[in-house]
Amino acid sequence: MKIAVSVWEGRVSPVFDTASRLLILDVEETGEASRFEVFLDEQTCSRKCSRIQVLGVEVLICGAISRHFQGVLTATGIHVIPWVCGPVSEVMSAYMEGTLSHSRYLMPGCRHRRVSCGREPVQIRRKRLEVTKVS
Repeated sequence: MKIAVSVWEGRVSPVFDTASRLLILDVEETGEASRFEVFLDEQTCSRKCSRIQVLGVEVLICGAISRHFQGVLTATGIHVIPWVCGPVSEVMSAYMEGTLSHSRYLMPGCRHRRVSCGREPVQIRRKRLEVTKVS
């Protein structure tokens, strides 16, 4: 499996949309098989997403990301784990150990909701409002 992390000065890049580097890790059952860095010089969302897909990335770990960018990546089959912060080495270890959901890796202001950074997704909010109206 290939896992990508947006990188800026040894940490998870705070904003994926403007990130220019990805660390790609090829992970097998026995552990990390290889790692390499890629410079992303593509200027448009579609080209950047295509490049990430061509690299064979299955999981992308990043900081803040626009809904549009996340939607395009998700539509291509890439699992996006947004709103992550911290040193890349710690974040990767936490991902491999299954502890990436710990609050220490959550970007400030995101209030425990990686999906929407403190805001309810529209579909959930609509369903909640419908249930409230019926009751």
